Amino acid sequence: MLFQDRTAAGQFLAEALADYANRSDVLVLALPRGGVPVAFEVTKALNVTLDVLVVRKLGVPDNKELAMGAIASGGVRVLNQDIVQQLNISDEVVDGITLQEREELERREQLYRGDRPFPDLWARTVILVDDGLATGATMWAAILALRQQQPARIVVAVPVAAPETYQELAGKVDKIVCSATPSPFYSVGRWYKNFPQTTDEEVRDLLATATKNQRSLFLST
Repeated sequence: MLFQDRTAAGQFLAEALADYANRSDVLVLALPRGGVPVAFEVTKALNVTLDVLVVRKLGVPDNKELAMGAIASGGVRVLNQDIVQQLNISDEVVDGITLQEREELERREQLYRGDRPFPDLWARTVILVDDGLATGATMWAAILALRQQQPARIVVAVPVAAPETYQELAGKVDKIVCSATPSPFYSVGRWYKNFPQTTDEEVRDLLATATKNQRSLFLST
């Protein structure tokens, strides 16, 4: 165990991201749901803006925790062809799961964002935050979705990651910040003492609090 919970992990991660503090060009995008409590602590410590990028894992039919790919806003779909081929998963099954997850992605976007437009990323430094990286499928989908918006820099920041995933993603973004890459990795949850599922209500409450904090700071300056 490395972290007490996602809150503690976010506070720890924020220390490694201190160079990005108090910068108006920096935007933190959390991957819901589990990435939001982590990112909330990061943005609170760094005094930067928090938002979300909705990404959905495409789980293997008989083992939904094993990602055969992921989808993200903007029509992005990433597939782990090694897993698809090894498990002999048909195109029809992949497409069916993709459709189901697309519906859930759209539901969450409406729930978390409502009528609020997606932020303009042009020429900004975007920090993508999640509670950990196992296969990296959802993070890679998020990266591809972000590239369509042409930010100046993409930084991936996570408390913990599988070593091989860390190495794979390191060459695909401008920078990756990770507190620990333990081996053997097993799963993200193994490295937290308390790792409950983050709820939609928690995500909405944290986003609302972050927005309120930013407005208060703006009015006081």
